[in-house]
Amino acid sequence: MISAKSGSTMAFLDTTPREPVFLVFGRSGWIGGLVGELLTQQGARFEFANARLEDRAGILADIERINPTHVLNAAGLTGRPNVDWCESHKLETIRVNVLGMLNLADICFEKKIHLTTYATGCIFHYDKDFPEGSGKGFKESDKPNFTGSYYSYTKAMVESLLSEYPNVLVLRVRMPIVGDLLYPRNFITKIIKYEKVVNIPNSMTVLPELLPYSIEMARRGLTGIMNYTNPGAISHNEILELYKSYIDPDFSWKNFSLEEQAKVIIAPRSNNLLDTARIEGEFPEILGIRESLIKHVFEPAAQQKDTLREAVRQMRGRV
Repeated sequence: MISAKSGSTMAFLDTTPREPVFLVFGRSGWIGGLVGELLTQQGARFEFANARLEDRAGILADIERINPTHVLNAAGLTGRPNVDWCESHKLETIRVNVLGMLNLADICFEKKIHLTTYATGCIFHYDKDFPEGSGKGFKESDKPNFTGSYYSYTKAMVESLLSEYPNVLVLRVRMPIVGDLLYPRNFITKIIKYEKVVNIPNSMTVLPELLPYSIEMARRGLTGIMNYTNPGAISHNEILELYKSYIDPDFSWKNFSLEEQAKVIIAPRSNNLLDTARIEGEFPEILGIRESLIKHVFEPAAQQKDTLREAVRQMRGRV
């Protein structure tokens, strides 16, 4: 058996030749819904799971019902409206993000099914060994160094445990972005509605470009950990400058420090650069973060900039 840490296709998986069948967890979630739309567009065979991650018997029933070749997991707790929720709901967070995730991985291992899970890269932060602006990114093999929020603490814990399963691919998503600039969970939507933002360069995931790669990764049987972001980092100010350039030339904002930000949030936030050598090796055509934002977000959004500009102004007026 090949170690999951090698990232190789697993020999022990069910290799009976048949059309891929996907079972998707996270029907009601943001990324789960997008994955379902993408599979539909591709004409792939798939169904959404009925079970919750903490329901082992329900997961087994779903697998017996669907008989999937691949499981795609986009379920989990991030908290609403944000990860601060997890600070006061620790048992619920453990039950889903740790016990539930291990439930799913263990069942897929027993059934010889490949599992791809959309996880998080918010388990690192800049430090003396990985200073901001140095261009040195955290690799898949680096040990997480950020546990400032309970959400990140559980995610770092479960990533370490999942790495022992040779059938699992863990995708480290960061600050996910879509083209809809009014969608509340879109990272860009979050920062354009605030009067003040911190200005720190970060790795980010442009979902319209990267989600199709995840389906292909599953088909290829990739395993281990993958930094699932576009190459490079981009700052909050650089994103807002793009919004100003493409959508609203009168847009303005102010910056504040991490110390000032800490006064209006409960848990600290992760800021980091992830190394993207592995994903670039699999998909050499992947765009850098700035180029991807322009192609997949701002150029399409500019086609309806008048409507969008007015909607954002109204949204900011309610902040």
